[in-house]
Amino acid sequence: MKPLLAFMKKEYSEAARTGKITILILLFVLFGIMNPAIAKLTPWMMEMLSDVMTESGLLVTTVQVDAMTSWTQFFKNIPMALIAFVLIFSDIFTKEYKSGTLLLVLTKGLSRYKVVLAKALLLLSLWTFGYWLCFTITYSYNAYFWDNGIANNLFFSVAIWWLFGIWVICLIVLFSSLLQNNTGVTLCIGGTVLLAYLLSIIPKVKVYLPMMLMDTNSLLIGTEKTNAYIKAIVITTALCIVCVAVSIPVINKKQL
Repeated sequence: MKPLLAFMKKEYSEAARTGKITILILLFVLFGIMNPAIAKLTPWMMEMLSDVMTESGLLVTTVQVDAMTSWTQFFKNIPMALIAFVLIFSDIFTKEYKSGTLLLVLTKGLSRYKVVLAKALLLLSLWTFGYWLCFTITYSYNAYFWDNGIANNLFFSVAIWWLFGIWVICLIVLFSSLLQNNTGVTLCIGGTVLLAYLLSIIPKVKVYLPMMLMDTNSLLIGTEKTNAYIKAIVITTALCIVCVAVSIPVINKKQL
């Protein structure tokens, strides 16, 4: 247990030293503030553009914003935060292959499966912290300006999107353990998500796919029930476990 904790401490220290944690925190704080800010500024921006649009023959009506506007913005922005997260941490294993530092750690008695678990826990903890930090900031501003009660199933919607992010992070662990460069890791993750998206076009298939967890709009407006997402939650959780589980024998057989 001590070698595992020591390795995790080293991973956190390295992420902090290279500025990755700082960038991550700033990114999620920025998005957390942007969501209510964009909603709050929308009427003002529309008013500024009204004269130009009227001259073009477009009729501009009064824009009403509320907490729902901000939460809609939250779910539009959080995919960009997840993409940035993938780009920042896609080298979680590949950098070790290039530098040879992983071999040094293993010679000190740390099992390979513990390396996988430590890196997975690192990514999961950073994603969880950043995501819920962003949510807390948005929620606080929304509560101050409007009323969060207007959004139905809010916490459930936020939780299932967090789970979608966990699935993507497990893909980072899997592909980073398989491939030798982070460009390949990023492309494979993008390809997997794209494939899931294309399959989700089929309604009967969509309810089983992780992409279902991104469909939060119908939950927020109350037209969809939470039990419609149970199958996708179960499948996504299983896929997360499989990704990490497959990464362990891959690392065990990897020539370092």
